[in-house]
Amino acid sequence: MGAGPDPARGGLSNHARRRFDVRVVPHRRRSPLRLQDWRMGTKLTAVLVIPTAAFLVLAGVQTQGLVGQTTALSQFARQVGIGPEIAAAVHQLQQERDRTAGELAELRRAGGRADRDAAITALRPLQLASDQAVQELRRAAEPLADTSAAWRVAYSEALEAYDQIIYIRPTVPPAVLSSDTILGNYHRTVDALLTLLAQPSAGEGQRALNDAVLRYVHLARVKELSSRVRAELYAAARAGRYGVEDHVELTDLRAQQLTALGAFRAAATAEQIRRYESTAADPAFVGAVELEEQSLPSGGAEPAVLPAPQWWAASEQRQELLRQLEQAVVTAAVARADAASTGQLRATLALAGGAVAVLLVAVLISVLIGRSIARSLKLLRGQALRIAQIELPDALDQLRQVSGGVSDIEVPPAVIRSLDEIGELAEAFVAVHRSAVGVAVEQATMRRNVNAMFVNLARRSQVLVERQLELLDELEREENDPEQLENLFKLDHLAARMRRNDESLLVLAGTESTRRWNRPVALGAVLLAAAAETEQYQRVRHEPAADLHVVGHVVGDLVHLFAELLENATAFSRPDTVVTVTARPHTPGALVEISDAGLGMSPAALTEANEVLATPPAADVAASERMGLFVVSHLAARHAVRVRLHPGQEGLVARVVIPDALLTPAPPAGLYSPPPRRMLTAALAGPAGTPASADTAELPVAGRRPDPPVAPRPPRPVPVRAEDVLAPAACPEARAGGGWWTRKGPAPAAKPVPAPPAAPITGGTNARGLPVRVPMAQLAAMTGSTRPQQRRHDPDPEAVGGMLSRLYSGVRRAEAEETTEIVLPPGGGRSEGGQQ
Repeated sequence: MGAGPDPARGGLSNHARRRFDVRVVPHRRRSPLRLQDWRMGTKLTAVLVIPTAAFLVLAGVQTQGLVGQTTALSQFARQVGIGPEIAAAVHQLQQERDRTAGELAELRRAGGRADRDAAITALRPLQLASDQAVQELRRAAEPLADTSAAWRVAYSEALEAYDQIIYIRPTVPPAVLSSDTILGNYHRTVDALLTLLAQPSAGEGQRALNDAVLRYVHLARVKELSSRVRAELYAAARAGRYGVEDHVELTDLRAQQLTALGAFRAAATAEQIRRYESTAADPAFVGAVELEEQSLPSGGAEPAVLPAPQWWAASEQRQELLRQLEQAVVTAAVARADAASTGQLRATLALAGGAVAVLLVAVLISVLIGRSIARSLKLLRGQALRIAQIELPDALDQLRQVSGGVSDIEVPPAVIRSLDEIGELAEAFVAVHRSAVGVAVEQATMRRNVNAMFVNLARRSQVLVERQLELLDELEREENDPEQLENLFKLDHLAARMRRNDESLLVLAGTESTRRWNRPVALGAVLLAAAAETEQYQRVRHEPAADLHVVGHVVGDLVHLFAELLENATAFSRPDTVVTVTARPHTPGALVEISDAGLGMSPAALTEANEVLATPPAADVAASERMGLFVVSHLAARHAVRVRLHPGQEGLVARVVIPDALLTPAPPAGLYSPPPRRMLTAALAGPAGTPASADTAELPVAGRRPDPPVAPRPPRPVPVRAEDVLAPAACPEARAGGGWWTRKGPAPAAKPVPAPPAAPITGGTNARGLPVRVPMAQLAAMTGSTRPQQRRHDPDPEAVGGMLSRLYSGVRRAEAEETTEIVLPPGGGRSEGGQQ
């Protein structure tokens, strides 16, 4: 790797040089007059040598804070300043509401005999007073058009509520609306004004000012609840009786009044509490309270209805005393807010005026130094991002794609040429980059060595497995016991699965499999070969496949891919269910669906599995734990095959889309020999591979008539190995177990052997009319060149008898047992191998 210090300097070892090559070597002489060469301490000292610089910075920050506080306190003071106008409007509306409640009760009691003019006359002065108070509030709120948005919204809501009162006033004399509707509009207007009264806020850190607002808000709430109690009692007095819900409403209002009074006492000062107690001790206040107590139920007796004139006069005096106390509390809050705003403005102006004189010089020096640091940091940031996002990922990709030796990777020098701490930091980034590339090179080399180790181990294991399969084939041909033969077939199948595990190791190592096929193969045969390599192949059901053929060089990988999917489908589903495999054309290409009735997957696990299938991960420990999914993803990516998992009705459905580039037209008929049917039933028939039920009838035997033909029981075909489905019949290695993946390649086809004569050769008939057999006549019909040249083994008569006995018992057991079978298409149709 280039752009680094010379590792040949000094007498250090290579390991020590790699550790200490990150030293920064000055590339030129430092100049004390060059600003970029100043050390960070020098730059900080240059900022701090001016005594006023730090003061101005702090003064500027403080001034900014003071300006914000001044603005906030100014708005607070103006909002609190219209508190008296809001309180006056609330008081007038309370007077109008309470009197309206009484007049409505009188009008409803009198009915058609009601004196509406008297009600209008009584309410008119109160309505004018309310209009005047609201008009004064509008004039006082005009300077607050630029205040906070929350206050403006509350003010607009209050005015809209008051407009509703103006619209509803003409309905009071005729009493066309219910009392709840009319009085409800008054309640909403008063509540909106009280909300506006509580809007001022001095912000955090101004607890005294906020408490001042809280005091008059609580007192205004006490006054409002007292007014509503007055309205309820006055309406009952004018009506001459209490309503159905009047007692409940009065009880609730008195409870709220006590709560509000407690809140006021908690927030008020000692002077304000003393003044409230003095007001409560006033004879007029006490008289109103005593009169109100008469309306309380006592001893199970009904509460008394108060006389209307007496109660109105007494309650009006109490409300006036509360109004005076409210005005005093609001006035004190306004005075406190104005004093705080004025003092804050004075402090802000004093601090700003003292800091302006030296601010320009401090700003100029700060700009010069700040620009130098900012430019260096900007360049350093750009280099760091370029290393992290472009150069280092490109180097890692280059190392991943290298198949031979690892070449040197150039690391560019630092873009910052200054000799300060930022320049040293840039050199440190380069050193980190160089170290990261070095570590990546080492990891690439180690990963390549590990992959080579995987390949060597897999190759060795494959050789052993192939030899084991060949030995098993020999044992199967020589074994006559059906039970032992069945065990040999199980061992044969386990060895075939071990071979698939070796091929998975090759995929882990990123190496292509040794399986090769140089001729097109039907897609149905590929699927059947994949099923033959699974443990529970009996449970796989193949739907009739379309006439689709795949190119030969991908047959091995497709068999491996489908075998892994079928293995997962059978392993994670109940043993009494089947796995269905369907294949059909798909635009573009072909679609294979593998459906099971298994456990299924959660949505999160299904999404994670599909991400792995779409983007093959690197080989790690997790890949070995979920080798099937890893192998499928890499095999699919190798040939642009798309594999996705979808939830099915029961379990999962794996959809495999084979691109059109991997498909080929069907080969001409007769170009390739059809694949043999190496099935369990054929193996159980005998060592020579003849079926248990012959396709032809027995020849006549001397001394008895031939038995009537019996319909042969169809064998239960169970594929044993993939090569038995895919290997051509003319290839002797396919029968011997070497098959289509061996390194020897397919052997040339053997010469055809002429068939024996259809009718036996006889020497006439004897005296009893039976045919006389001519010894060696059948063998004489075959030429010497066509006879198989093999050593003759004379069978032992006892061994043959025992073999036939075991064969008979095995056939009977096979007929009695209920086994799971793979149903091949009927004769004349198209099989999974694509042959007629």
